[in-house]
Amino acid sequence: MSSNTQQGRIRMLERDEVAAELTPLYDKLLAERGVVPNMFKTVANVPELALGFAAFLKPLMETRSLECWYKELIAARVAYLNDCEYCISSHTHLAKLAGARPEQVEGMKNFEAGPFTDAEKAGFRYADRLHKDTHAIDDAAYAAAKNFFTDAQMIELTAVAAAFEFFPRFVSALEVPVTPIPDAESVPANS
Repeated sequence: MSSNTQQGRIRMLERDEVAAELTPLYDKLLAERGVVPNMFKTVANVPELALGFAAFLKPLMETRSLECWYKELIAARVAYLNDCEYCISSHTHLAKLAGARPEQVEGMKNFEAGPFTDAEKAGFRYADRLHKDTHAIDDAAYAAAKNFFTDAQMIELTAVAAAFEFFPRFVSALEVPVTPIPDAESVPANS
């Protein structure tokens, strides 16, 4: 049985319970984050899907043309708009690990007044608009963001904002409990 005191609708699997192909994923998540997220412990019941989630999230969330910490804050902002406690906790923690300052993490909730550049605010506005309606990114909304971002950055921004419409719905529907944030000494440096 899980070492967690709280379970969601689906039983979460610990490392010794998962299919052999998932043990490297559990080990990698533990090494990088100091904890295996409860979402992965839940989706581990379908190993191919767990591996697919991991394969999708890695290139989506690492630094490419947009910084990782900013992508994590976009994910946290969309989670905030979706009222997803699990995703807010996870992505604000990951944003901190990736280098976001505490005032940026807190400022994500009211980004217009937060410590962000005009470009960063434009990205948050774009994500907010995408959250409101799948067709809300009209020419004017796209142009407002495109003033600040390259084509590659626009693709990443759109992918992150759209992906984190999915994940809050997934964890909320299955009532996946919030993953406990590990102590700072449990998380390796340069995560």
